[in-house]
Amino acid sequence: QVQLVESGGGLVQTGGSLRLSCAASGIIFNPNAMHWYRQAPGKQRELVATAFRAGGTNYTDSVKGRFTISRDNAKNMVYLQMNNLKPEDTAVYYCNALIFNGLGSRDYWGQGTQVTVSS
Repeated sequence: QVQLVESGGGLVQTGGSLRLSCAASGIIFNPNAMHWYRQAPGKQRELVATAFRAGGTNYTDSVKGRFTISRDNAKNMVYLQMNNLKPEDTAVYYCNALIFNGLGSRDYWGQGTQVTVSS
């Protein structure tokens, strides 16, 4: 059974740092892309960063230069290092990937981890 489990959220002051982790279990093949999304209260879920199996990365403009996504394919982990955090980064952060589960490919989401940045 495929599962994504996030950890590492918390409360931090403006300018602080947090590192989020996402552990994928039940994986048959490493997914091509793994993503971090976030959803702030009253707002739509937005794509924050993507890490590709071959090594490339993408970021939404608002986090470029502050966030770094990385993955460890051997451990089926993806990370999000968040530096110079701002109050507008406050949101629930979700790990996501399109994963083959033996029957077909399906979109999987973690349960989310809360990040709160105080001003």
